[in-house]
Amino acid sequence: MQRLILKSLYVVAWMKYPKLRKDLRYFIRDNYYCKLLQGRFVLQDYVLKKTYKIISYQGEFDQELRYVIPFAYWHYLNGTLKKTISARGTQAFYFFSEDHEERFAKRVWTESYAHYNVPNMTHSNAYSFRNWAQVPYKAHYQNDTFVFDKPLLVIANKYNMEWDQPPINFLDIPTLNRLIQTCRDTYQIVYNRPQPTHIVGDNSETMSLNEHAWLRQMHPDVLLMDDLYTRYHPSIVPTYNHLQLMVYANCNHFISMHGGTAALASCFGGTNIILSNPDWGFEHAFNEYATLFPRLSNATILLARDREEVFSHLSTHF
Repeated sequence: MQRLILKSLYVVAWMKYPKLRKDLRYFIRDNYYCKLLQGRFVLQDYVLKKTYKIISYQGEFDQELRYVIPFAYWHYLNGTLKKTISARGTQAFYFFSEDHEERFAKRVWTESYAHYNVPNMTHSNAYSFRNWAQVPYKAHYQNDTFVFDKPLLVIANKYNMEWDQPPINFLDIPTLNRLIQTCRDTYQIVYNRPQPTHIVGDNSETMSLNEHAWLRQMHPDVLLMDDLYTRYHPSIVPTYNHLQLMVYANCNHFISMHGGTAALASCFGGTNIILSNPDWGFEHAFNEYATLFPRLSNATILLARDREEVFSHLSTHF
């Protein structure tokens, strides 16, 4: 029955978007199916409204931020959330959940392809926000600990395999050097590139950029998230994710990379410059940087298709 419904929904996607690439219609089909399945819970969600919903997710962090946690938060607001289950170190992201279990030691990126229990689960040009709510991370995690003489600028970098390819979306050391020289007089810069020991990974192998030692030597005024974690764990922050949320909550200026790095930085309002190569990723095909990402917190999203465009946005918006 599921296969028949999926085939029928693909026909619907084809009829509605006849000029869209064939492979992209599969994403729209899957989101149609996700919305359709939510019909099973109309009575429980809107009439009975008893605590019943158990939300479990082991897939990619990016999609958890974009789809799963806003779905869980909607159920919390609706009074129907019973339990949430996710990877280790995610308690801080589900601060609103009265019963959160950190069950998974590793993320499985393929889970998202068959995870139809959330209203939105894949890329799309028509998201449903009916059972989706902004998670107020900024309001919840703002603090007096990470306050400095200058406003914060978080540079959220990454350097890992992408789509089974060598790193594509990242800031190399020469670019970092130029960014720091451009911004250091105006902002207190915090550099963030989580190490594999700090977060639960998936299939994207984290590689060595060797920038941390270089930053400590050449730019000691730049604060490294690694060093903040060493200083404040466990007295102030129980996990690295908790630290990220506290620092980000005090920040209104971000430079981030395609993927989970960009999604996280988009959850705190302010302005987020996202470096994302247009030749990779479906966010560009579905225009998600203009539709979905701003919805995460009403942030201003500035898309940089290459490193030079990052500096262009800096000169006009920061």
